[in-house]
Amino acid sequence: MIIDFHTHTFPDSIADKAVSTLAKKGNVTPYNTGTLSGLTEEMEKSKVDISVVLPVATKKEQTESINEKSQNTNNVIYAGAIHPDNENFEEILDNIKAKGMNVIKIHPDYQGTYFNDPKYIRILKAAAERNIITVTHAGIDVAYRDDIHCTPDMILEVLDILKGIIDNKLVLAHLGGYELENEVLQKLIGLPVYMDTAAVLPLYPEKSEEIIKAHGADKILFATDSPWGKQSEFITLINNMKLTEEEKAKIFYKNALKLLKIDI
Repeated sequence: MIIDFHTHTFPDSIADKAVSTLAKKGNVTPYNTGTLSGLTEEMEKSKVDISVVLPVATKKEQTESINEKSQNTNNVIYAGAIHPDNENFEEILDNIKAKGMNVIKIHPDYQGTYFNDPKYIRILKAAAERNIITVTHAGIDVAYRDDIHCTPDMILEVLDILKGIIDNKLVLAHLGGYELENEVLQKLIGLPVYMDTAAVLPLYPEKSEEIIKAHGADKILFATDSPWGKQSEFITLINNMKLTEEEKAKIFYKNALKLLKIDI
């Protein structure tokens, strides 16, 4: 079984424009159309069983609409969206929980807020108290290279503030920090956080393997960042790593099943 814990889709009406704009801005290549059908077609080709879609509310006004329109399918699970400027964040989290979602996504760069800002801390705390997992972009964003909104030091600060509350309920995308792999190894290894493999595996495969082994397969989630990562390529990269079959199983699906509360 394979679960891709970090993917993105856009409504059909805006997908072409959104994908082309982001591809140009970040100098990245899309591997599918960025639509739900594009994702499911890629999943079928790559033999991915479930994908988790992580929507990002770039404005506080978008949150309600995104969450209302998100509808799970047999093999695609949508996370909830939330924005740091949502003053009714507790109500939003309760609604997300009521819909059966137990994952939310934040993106400090796209939301213009540093990860250690009190507005995020209150959301992270409230989410953890509701047993909702938070996935955050971590490290450099290719479209905002000059100002990193989620660094390992910010992560350490937040983990200290929410110690015992958020433990094992936070997922750091991009193996803890996109293009900050050395700092991740120095500061984040062994902490009570999950890391996903989105985007970084082809960028620095040897360093990625080092992070995975050091942090432990129990806390790693297979992820691609589709459409910006090719699912079949990421599967091959994990399979080529010097990991046991049990470690690969944990990364490919067992850890995700636990966080998503899915029984098979």
